[in-house]
Amino acid sequence: MKKDLPQRLVYGNYPEIVTKPNFAYQTLSGIKESYLYKVILMLGDLKRPDMLDKLLQALAYQMGQLVSLNEIANLLKISKHTVERYIDLLEKCFIIFRLKAYSSNQRNEIAKMDKIYFYDVGIRNALINNFNIIENRNDVGQLWENFAILERMKQTQNNGKHRQYYFWRNYHKKEVDLVEVENTRLKLFEFKWKAGSKLKSYRVPTEFTNEEFHIVTQEDLDILLK
Repeated sequence: MKKDLPQRLVYGNYPEIVTKPNFAYQTLSGIKESYLYKVILMLGDLKRPDMLDKLLQALAYQMGQLVSLNEIANLLKISKHTVERYIDLLEKCFIIFRLKAYSSNQRNEIAKMDKIYFYDVGIRNALINNFNIIENRNDVGQLWENFAILERMKQTQNNGKHRQYYFWRNYHKKEVDLVEVENTRLKLFEFKWKAGSKLKSYRVPTEFTNEEFHIVTQEDLDILLK
């Protein structure tokens, strides 16, 4: 997987994409049109395909960020209830998933907004029509974070483990990308695409100095599989 990781961050992990990379664009376009729109609109009895498209694009651009349902509702000029309904449907169809905030009941922690990720980053890139190579992208950090979280979650599922996943952030903008909870034990992950000055200067938040903590770059993919 390491060898073709840049390709997977752009075109995703669908088997037909991995086995036939030369037809990746055509395959993703077909999946987007036949599944995202036709199937979801039918299952949800949604009358506004244009609204679904706008919502998905808004979520794609905010991937891995704190998502305000009120802001999205105002942007799309629809009710917050409608946004919630669409997002719930997208979750049930395994297009997106939400991470909630981990809270240790400290007053300076953010716990009201979720982060939204995609089950396949190729679909996410198709929604915003951005298939630029990794070297020419400004969202590689978001793509790596989404991809790495998915790999960790898949590893958990494949091994029959029962773990819960969150992110953590406080009002001083300290954050942890992924908080894994297994029974009462915490394991924390921070995702950085490349090692460098930012990686060297990173400091584990004092709230978690006694917990198992991993900084995961593209060279450390094996950490997620343990």
